Amino acid sequence: MAKEIIVVHGNNTLTGTVEVAGAKNSALKLIAASILAQGECVLHNVPVISDIEVMSEVLEVLGATVHRGGEGDEHTLYVDTANIDSYETPYELVSKMRASISVLGPLIGRFGNAYVAMPGGCQIGARKIDMHLRGLESLGVEFSIDHGYLRAEAKNGLHGAHVVLDFPSVGATENLLMASVVAEGTTVIANAAREPEIMDLADMLNAMGANVKDAGSSIITVEGVEVSSLHPCEHRTVGDRIEAGTFLAGGALTGGPLTVKGIKPDYLRMAIAKLREMGCVVDEAPDSITVKRTEPLNPVEIQTLPHPGFPTDLQAQFMLLASCAKGMSVITENVFENRFMFAAELARMGADILIEDHHALVRGGRKLQGAPVSSTDLRAGATLVLAGIVAEGETRVHKINHIDRGYEDYVGKLRSLGADVSREFPYKNYRTSVRLRSEE
Repeated sequence: MAKEIIVVHGNNTLTGTVEVAGAKNSALKLIAASILAQGECVLHNVPVISDIEVMSEVLEVLGATVHRGGEGDEHTLYVDTANIDSYETPYELVSKMRASISVLGPLIGRFGNAYVAMPGGCQIGARKIDMHLRGLESLGVEFSIDHGYLRAEAKNGLHGAHVVLDFPSVGATENLLMASVVAEGTTVIANAAREPEIMDLADMLNAMGANVKDAGSSIITVEGVEVSSLHPCEHRTVGDRIEAGTFLAGGALTGGPLTVKGIKPDYLRMAIAKLREMGCVVDEAPDSITVKRTEPLNPVEIQTLPHPGFPTDLQAQFMLLASCAKGMSVITENVFENRFMFAAELARMGADILIEDHHALVRGGRKLQGAPVSSTDLRAGATLVLAGIVAEGETRVHKINHIDRGYEDYVGKLRSLGADVSREFPYKNYRTSVRLRSEE
């Protein structure tokens, strides 16, 4: 709800256990992949967030039927693509969310054509789709730009190719996977993204009848099959490592102990290492992680890199930790050039942060104060709420529609851990006070 804000009263309390939802960045691509199945796929552990609703609308415009299960089954999504009869996605939907570009690969795979509006999403960097296009061109796709839309045609069908990505782009790897599974012959994707979400997508494609090998490594091999041989499947989405990392940062911030369930520790290996470097005790179990701290936070040096490096989606959360540490931390952003926009909002709360190009110098140890702030992107918004939990007084976080894109019931989960946080309409009390004054 864009008109609402999140109000936080600092109480320095986050302790207990929280269950993470299914991974947003995986579920979105699994929904897109169902286009290839030409029937009803059943996706479990799908988060109830606005980005999923947008992607569902995209498929419905194409002709699919998408619905959630009933009470007790609301995290199951039923996606029936048997009656898709269009390969055009409208600007009104695609402009809301960059991940909508992931329908490009499966539409080309199923129809040999796609007409897709240029993507939108968080304003955290250019994130051009050049690698998507060059990779798909290697498979035999021709592209043209038509009034803000991408027109894609595989006039002579798709064929296997050896594709080397300039950068291990998650989106480009995913689009190439979803197109190449029905390309004639063998496709090799070199310098492929290695994120857990890539492995999750490959698992679903293989369950549909595709032949993808070595997903999760830097070289993925795909043996093409006939599109008619692909079939619907049932699949469970992996846990959201970024949501898990956000709550772990909150536990480290307040001392915990805080346990996140529904996540494999291997998905967060670098983040766990940095938490330990900062003085936290981190205990691992097969499907959960617990963090606690009794000593002051230590400063840290972080460089964001593609997986298995430190995730850019946890950079803001660890900048907050660095702001509360004793000493100087250095954070280097190597993935998205505009991700430091968040620093100005944290500085409004008293943090001492100096930005130099793609480096942030964070002088920790200053007490944060509650203030009105605005989410600059999805992860920044979630982090500002955490900042309010350790700040003195009241923090009011605006533009929380960003948070709703990727965190299911964020306020409810924080409240279950002891935080004093609520969703409110910003002028509720103001209107009451104005009316009372006018009556005096």
